[in-house]
Amino acid sequence: MAISKRWTMGAAAMVLMTGVAACHVPGAGSPTTPASSAAGPVKTSGCHIRTENRQPLPDPSCTPGATNPAVTQADIRSTVCRSGWTKTVRPPESYTEKLKRQGINGYGDSDRNLGDYEEDHLISLELGGAPSDPRNLWPEPGSSPNAKDKVENALHRAVCDGKITLAAAQHTIAADWTTAETSLGLG
Repeated sequence: MAISKRWTMGAAAMVLMTGVAACHVPGAGSPTTPASSAAGPVKTSGCHIRTENRQPLPDPSCTPGATNPAVTQADIRSTVCRSGWTKTVRPPESYTEKLKRQGINGYGDSDRNLGDYEEDHLISLELGGAPSDPRNLWPEPGSSPNAKDKVENALHRAVCDGKITLAAAQHTIAADWTTAETSLGLG
């Protein structure tokens, strides 16, 4: 009976660590708890881009980030760490362009030129971000490539090299990508 209870507690802990439960809001949880793939309400108007270190960040009540449930720490070698994997999950531009228009309206931006924004995954696809979930997409001002892309690449390398966990990378980039490398001891 004691072995069964221990196994059950261990299994429950593993389920919680996979982050398949509640919606993640940046700043909530811990660096070992990934952002979630679970659906939850998201604010679609009155959003405001915030700035940290002279870089744009999304409004966490509008773009909290969401993860792809098909990506776990256990399978990173066959998913995010496999060359070309993001091409297999990237949504079509026809889908992201529609979201970009909605996002620009939701963020109340006066600049309506779609070319002035990148429809960005807050938690990048290479870090197991949800490809098509509006909670993970926002109209990032500026063009691509940008400073955030370099951070995404550095965190991806660290995850695939075993220096940090996938969950830590997901949580930290969703909370504040401008400080993610320093927060994780990479920069």
